Amino acid sequence: MDLRPFAPADAATVARWPVSAGEVAMWCGPRDFPVTARVVAGWQLDADTRGYALVEGEALLGYGEVWCDEDEGEAELARIIVAPDTRGRGAGRRLVRGLAALALRGGYAEIFMRVHPENTAALRCYRGAGFLPVDPALAAEWNAPQPVSYVWLRDAGAAAGAAGTTGAAGVL
Repeated sequence: MDLRPFAPADAATVARWPVSAGEVAMWCGPRDFPVTARVVAGWQLDADTRGYALVEGEALLGYGEVWCDEDEGEAELARIIVAPDTRGRGAGRRLVRGLAALALRGGYAEIFMRVHPENTAALRCYRGAGFLPVDPALAAEWNAPQPVSYVWLRDAGAAAGAAGTTGAAGVL
């Protein structure tokens, strides 16, 4: 399995993966169901968003984004989703670790994720990938303007790994 930059041709496939409005809400927030390819492709237009595809050969297995915050020197992993027929086999964990590695190489010392509290499979995956909950006071502060009280996670290995990286933020 490899990570490659998102290609516009991936959008239609990724848009088909969530199978219900509830799954869309847990994946990318309160959005209409079904998600359209145009919406997925449109996410790439944000200058701070870097989309990636997890592939095996020609098969598209997963999708995720790194949101880069240059001012804070931190990154957030977002909109992580794995093809339904691939779930439960470690592809999500591999995708998350790959995205975190890209963020670290890009110079981001802090890497975060927010997860819908009912998305137990994602929480299990992300914890298995080395992400741990942030301090409850910090989570409460970050959740104040949010539509949902997300579970906020931090890459436990990022701070240790950042000490050995070089390069400026934003090199993703």
